[in-house]
Amino acid sequence: MKVKFLLWILLATLCFTSCRPRHPFSDIPTLQFVSLEKIYNGTASDNEALLTVYFTDGDGNIGLNASDNKPPFDTASEFYYNFFITYYELQNGVWVSPENLKDQFNIRLPRFLSSDIEEPIDGNIESIININNPYSSFDTIRFECYLVDRDLNKSNIIYTDTLVVNK
Repeated sequence: MKVKFLLWILLATLCFTSCRPRHPFSDIPTLQFVSLEKIYNGTASDNEALLTVYFTDGDGNIGLNASDNKPPFDTASEFYYNFFITYYELQNGVWVSPENLKDQFNIRLPRFLSSDIEEPIDGNIESIININNPYSSFDTIRFECYLVDRDLNKSNIIYTDTLVVNK
C-alpha cells in the first residue's frame, strides 16, 4: 500500500514538473541592474566603467543583424539601436541628462540567437561606457537603461547605482 502511494506521488510530481516551461519569462524583455564598476586607467581621473545588466526574454528575439536595416531598424529610425542608455548627472540636487550627451550611449546589440525559433533566453549585457563628461564639473552620475526587442516590446526602465567620478 505504501509503495502504491509513493508511486502515485512520484507520478503526480513528474506530471506537474514536466509540464512547466523551462523558463517562465515574459515575451516582453526585463532588465535588472547588476553593477557599474569604474575601470582603473592608471591616472587620477576616471574615464570608463563597466556596466552589467541582467536580462530575460521569453521568445528570445533580442538583437539585430546587420541585415536588419529596413524600417523600423534603419539608421533614421528610433529603433536602429535596441539597448538605450541615458547619462544623468546630479546637478544641485536634481538628476539632469545633458543635451550634449543625448543618444551617445545607445547600443545596437547583435542577435543573441542564431535562428528565428522562439525560445527563452537570459544573461548579462556588458558594456564599457564613458563616465567622465568633459563639459561639466558635476561629478555624481548614474545611467538609465532599457531594452527593445524585434517586436518593439520595451523592457522596464532601470537605473544604475550612483557613481562619483574623479575629474
